[in-house]
Amino acid sequence: MRAVSLHPDVILITSALLQTNCVLVRGRVATAATVAGTGAEGPITVVHVSGGADSPVLAGESFVIDSPVLPDELDALPALVEQARFPEPSGLLATHGDWDHLLARLSFPGIALGVAESTAERLSSEPGAAQRALRDFDEELYIERSRPLSLGSMQALPVPGKCELGDRELELHSATGHTADGMAVWIPWARVLVAGDYLSAIELPMLSSGGDAGAYAATLKDLEPLVRAAEHVVPGHGPVLDSAGALAVLREDLDYLAGLAERGAETELPQGRRSGEQRRIHARNVAAVGG
Repeated sequence: MRAVSLHPDVILITSALLQTNCVLVRGRVATAATVAGTGAEGPITVVHVSGGADSPVLAGESFVIDSPVLPDELDALPALVEQARFPEPSGLLATHGDWDHLLARLSFPGIALGVAESTAERLSSEPGAAQRALRDFDEELYIERSRPLSLGSMQALPVPGKCELGDRELELHSATGHTADGMAVWIPWARVLVAGDYLSAIELPMLSSGGDAGAYAATLKDLEPLVRAAEHVVPGHGPVLDSAGALAVLREDLDYLAGLAERGAETELPQGRRSGEQRRIHARNVAAVGG
């Protein structure tokens, strides 16, 4: 697992498996002068670091968006939050209902999971599907977990919409096409877009169960203004991209989806995404669009 700071309030965690990305985000960090000026009113409180440090640390709110995959990575996640001096997470967000984005519940079992209304409907209509998919994955790779995945308390969030994080707001944008559900999360003060399973430089647009090529293309077009404004774009899998790099992937993906509709199996794959695994994804996409 690798952890990289994208902004003082945003940490990117990348799993060693599938290059799955997880994001930690916190509300505004106040300086000592700011705290003194406000009297530390509201939900923000000041604590002191043990060991004699005089500088106050803000204890406010933080969220975990999506999740790493491996058991030792999930076990290490709470310690990583503490080492980064982020507040203990008060909420979890999942960009969509695929199992590999839901595993933060294994790190923080007592914290509510926030998902788009479309994802809440999907998970409610497919009880146990995510757990079965995780079990199949673990059996194939001989992965053992200390406890089963339980989604527990789940909060359905209106999308498009906003989600409060301390004195900040995250913007939630609809993102469907990969699956029939989902959202992207825009962190405006940090100019970070958490895109879910879109805009990956290592993976083709993937039409999973319930996915749709037209909806996927519409999502890309809807996200383009945010991509242009972003300093960092975090895909579900693969390296974080700057605005220019993400725009290049976005154009390639739109061309690929248009080709999929017009030429089916004969569609040319984007440069750098032509491995055996990507060709298998392409074959499944062709079957999904009836090509």
